[in-house]
Amino acid sequence: MKKHSLFYSFAFMLVYPFIHLLYPHKVTGRELIPDGAAIVCAPHSSYLDPVLVSLAVGKKHRPYYMAKKELFSVPLLGAFLKYIGIFPVDRSGGDVESIRKSMRLLKSGCKVGIFPEGQRVADDDAVAAKTGAVRLAEKMKTPIVPVYVPRVKKPLRRFKIVIGEPITVERTAAEDYAAEAERVMHVIYALGESEK
Repeated sequence: MKKHSLFYSFAFMLVYPFIHLLYPHKVTGRELIPDGAAIVCAPHSSYLDPVLVSLAVGKKHRPYYMAKKELFSVPLLGAFLKYIGIFPVDRSGGDVESIRKSMRLLKSGCKVGIFPEGQRVADDDAVAAKTGAVRLAEKMKTPIVPVYVPRVKKPLRRFKIVIGEPITVERTAAEDYAAEAERVMHVIYALGESEK
């Protein structure tokens, strides 16, 4: 964990000025992020989103992400992902180990980053939110931190990233998890609407 933190801090300092120069953005609501364990949820439209969310929440609240296992077989990229603490997930079925890893991180007081849509979604697409984040939040009794990142991000065009009030997932019947997942996404989208 310490090795990951040192490498992450180094990467953070390198990436921060470059991203702000190429994709200038303003972050609001950072003060709403709770200390300790939480699940950070955001929309997902590009490979840039995990970087933007990480910069938005800051080094103090760095989220640990899952990434599809295929990326870890790419030379250099796979090693880089491991060094900054990203861990693989098998998206073809229930990956028990990635769930256990997430639970261990939350239990130790860390934050886990999850994109509830489960895939990159274009601006005009509609995808039902996956239930993994709300199931994990309910099981581990941790809040969900909603983060709005606009789907359209043009280089050198300023945009806003909005962090909202933490969401508490109440104990839920199995058939209600889908509704809870949609509620989380509705809160995230509403953050974006509030900035228009």
